Amino acid sequence: MSSSIVVFGAGGRAGRRAVAEAVARGHRVTAVVRDPDRYPDLAGAGVTIVAGDVTRADSVAEVAAGHDAAISAAGRLDMPSDEFYVSAAHALLDGLARAGVERLVLIGIGSVLETAPGVAVHDAPGFPQEARAFSLGHTAELAALRAAGTDIDWLVIAPPPVMLDNEAPRTGHYRTGGEQVMADGAPSFSYADLAVALIDEIETPKHHRSLTAVAG
Repeated sequence: MSSSIVVFGAGGRAGRRAVAEAVARGHRVTAVVRDPDRYPDLAGAGVTIVAGDVTRADSVAEVAAGHDAAISAAGRLDMPSDEFYVSAAHALLDGLARAGVERLVLIGIGSVLETAPGVAVHDAPGFPQEARAFSLGHTAELAALRAAGTDIDWLVIAPPPVMLDNEAPRTGHYRTGGEQVMADGAPSFSYADLAVALIDEIETPKHHRSLTAVAG
């Protein structure tokens, strides 16, 4: 069944793959970026490009109106990670509620997954401080989502804590787990298959209000 999906952060690698996967399955997509002029190649059949700010609830509500579900692949490096991701979490929950969008799937980061109970990948000795600060922004985002009194059915999908492959072809195969690193999976994971998992959770939601690991 065709749906209308709004994708925030559609200009990045994960966002582009999500847009392509959704369109290939017959969904209508609104691709949200800060500056549409920078992404003319996103345009195509089934895709509408609009300007929006994922940290502003008014902007989220405006671009999300009339959609069935939302994906957030947004990220920014020009502001502190915790500031951006927490602001985005609040704005998404507020704006989507106003727009009547009930399902939100966010792309997380593998370094927030646990290697032992209560111990995240980013807590490992020697983990780069800059990368840890970025990862902690995702942790703060998850805390904001969990603390929110919202009717939005949100989900954070976290790929493995490795560099994702942007060139590997789509296989359509993946596994899901809990909040722990799925160490027994394939050594790499592709953006294409991450997009499969994202759109599957839009079409047939299986995980709710949780952090869910995905791996090959």
